[in-house]
Amino acid sequence: MEKVQIRFFEKAANDGFKGLEIKQYDGWELRFSEGYTRRVNSVSVYEDGELDVDEKIAYCENEYKSHGLPCIFKITDADKELAEKLHKRGYIITAPTDLMILKLDEYHSDNPEKVLENVIFSAEPDAWYEPYFEFEGPKDAKNQELCKRINNSVTFDKLFVKVMHDGSTAAVASTATNEGYSLLHNVVVNESLRGIGLGEKLCKATIEKSKELGAKYLYLQVMQENKTALNLYKKIGVVKLYEYCYLKKDCK
Repeated sequence: MEKVQIRFFEKAANDGFKGLEIKQYDGWELRFSEGYTRRVNSVSVYEDGELDVDEKIAYCENEYKSHGLPCIFKITDADKELAEKLHKRGYIITAPTDLMILKLDEYHSDNPEKVLENVIFSAEPDAWYEPYFEFEGPKDAKNQELCKRINNSVTFDKLFVKVMHDGSTAAVASTATNEGYSLLHNVVVNESLRGIGLGEKLCKATIEKSKELGAKYLYLQVMQENKTALNLYKKIGVVKLYEYCYLKKDCK
């Protein structure tokens, strides 16, 4: 995949789950969010820049040190030279992840009305965070507040989704959409109700609603070790575009 396309999706995905503090540095973006998740506490590459790469790495390390955070780089298929330099400095790979995409005008549901039954959509996270935190999200009050602040900082069109089962919320997801590209994330099913098709219903309902709201593409990020989610997305028709990982300094 072309470098410019990868970096387009990297920027879009980062803007769909935005760091609380952001610094731009010669084509790199440094995100700081008090340590809540790698995604918003790491460096992404948007342009090659003009400065010496080793100088830039040192700058990032000092910036994250001043914030009391480990220095983490988000590395894609387009960042091979940077990855080699980081490996030489003792950085190790964590969380290999696929970015996947679905072209919505090529997706057709057999029964969209059935898919949308018992699904609640909202532009605001009314009563959405409670089940999200219960099912998978952070359990401590500080990180729950950080999660809310991060989602609230996103300026894209947002959609919060809940699938109901026997009168209670059974699965949740959210999207952040800009210029026809809808980022699907925060996908989680109540552990006690997994395996009965609620995850598939959640994704298909979100796809239908995204199409209705004018999105042309739906994309998502899924860790390669999450075989259940990968199989679900492939079943629906979502395809891999490229992969990325995080490189973090080995402190041993």
